[in-house]
Parts: sequence; structure tokens; C-alpha cells
Amino acid sequence: MSKARPAPEPPQPLSPLVDAHTHLDACGASDAAATAAIVDRAAAVGVGRVVTVADDLEAARFAVRAAHWDERVFAAVAIHPTRANSLDESTRAEIESLAADPRCVSVGETGLDLYWPGKLDGCAEPAEQEEAFRWHIDLAKRLGKPLMIHNREADADLLRVLHAEGAPETVIFHCFSSDADMARKCVDAGYVLSFSGTVSFKNAKALREAATLVPPELVLVETDAPFLTPHPFRGAPNESYCLPYTVRALAEVRGESAEDLAAATTANAERVYRLS
Repeated sequence: MSKARPAPEPPQPLSPLVDAHTHLDACGASDAAATAAIVDRAAAVGVGRVVTVADDLEAARFAVRAAHWDERVFAAVAIHPTRANSLDESTRAEIESLAADPRCVSVGETGLDLYWPGKLDGCAEPAEQEEAFRWHIDLAKRLGKPLMIHNREADADLLRVLHAEGAPETVIFHCFSSDADMARKCVDAGYVLSFSGTVSFKNAKALREAATLVPPELVLVETDAPFLTPHPFRGAPNESYCLPYTVRALAEVRGESAEDLAAATTANAERVYRLS
């Protein structure tokens, strides 16, 4: 049995940065002290604020609590598409209440995941996912908050639903992982693309090409921690403090300085999420 890889060494600081999408609860934050410890590690390398994202109801409750525990933390709440079959009337009511909280800056992550149906027991079927996605789109529009999208093997269907429903003013494709054609369509629609550690993977040629096509004002950076740890730490646990590794990799792909990219993505996060 192979041992888990150790946590990455802290990178050289790069400031300012905002982790546009992480999961503090999945990184081990269960209370205010543990939350502060994770954010302190991030702040030590320049990642001064984080958005912690829900994928089920309990995670949504945690995200809002964490955002009230620490002023450097903001929340995003929704039901993940693979769990869309849990979005009953009472869950909808509670998600709506949590999403309306002033510390919640986005409705997400929602969207479509066409990879897992048939592979994962209990996974919501595509029709259930689409119905839930439409509900989240409406919620984001009613609350006037950005919509944060999870997309796995669903490019055409996501664009179809967004067009049919009418997209909110701000749409964020979290952990953008599609090709140049999809990037162009998103850019043309004014959607924001958030890049994670996958952009540092040398075999992610289509994604790396797509990353060069996005104008600076439509780029965010994220960890999606504890997942998608950037190269050369792939397979190790990820955390918000690792974000500078991804930013430097993305800057190299885009042919710009890491400092300029950090400044641009931070300004974008402040604008998109209305961070204070």
C-alpha cells in the first residue's frame, strides 16, 4: 500500500492573491481555530482571502459559518450536480437562506457533471442535474450574486441551459478544464474562467492552449483544495497556501509575469465577488 505524499513545501510568497475556490471543510477545518490556521498558512505566502465552496447542505452551512468566523473567508453555497437528487423543497429553502447571507458571495458550485452518472452509486441523473442547475441559475439572478459552475464533460449542455434560462450577470466556470473552442465561447459570452493546478500539468495541452486565450479581466485562480494539487506536487494534499505555485505556472503559460497575474486576478476576484 503506497503512502500518501507529504504536503507541499510553502512556495515563495506572491501577493496579493485570492483563492477563488477552495473547500476548507474538506481540508480539515471543523471549527474557527482550524479555519484560521488554514487561512494563516495561506496569508503567510500572500493568499489573503479565500472563498470556501459548498457541494452539499452540510458544507453550505459550514461555509457560511466559516465566513462569519474569519473576515478573510467568504462563502459560496449550492448543491453539487452529482447530488442534485437531494435538492428537495426543504433543502432548496435552506440553500436560498444561506445564499442570501451577506458573507455568501456566490451561488455554487452548481452545473452539470456527465462523467459520474452510471459510475457513482446514487449519482443524480442528467435530467435531475439539469433541473437543479436551472433552479440555481434562477436563485443567482434573484439574489444578484455570481453563478459558480462545475462542468465535467458537459460543455454543450451547459451553454445550452445558460442560453435558455438567461445567464446571471456574472458566470464563473470554476476549475476550467475544457479546450480552446469552449474558452472562446465563454469569453465571447463574458464568462469568467477560473484556473486551478491542472493548468500546471504538462499533459494538459488543450487546457494550456485555452488559458492563453482568456483576457486578463476574465481570469481567476483557485486551488479547489484539497484536490488538484499543482505540479510537481500532484497527488499530495492541496491547500490555499499552494496557490502561488498555480499562479506562477499559469503566468508562464500565458507569457506574463506572476506579479501582474496576481494583481489582475485579485482585482477580478474583488470585482466579481464584491469583496470588501
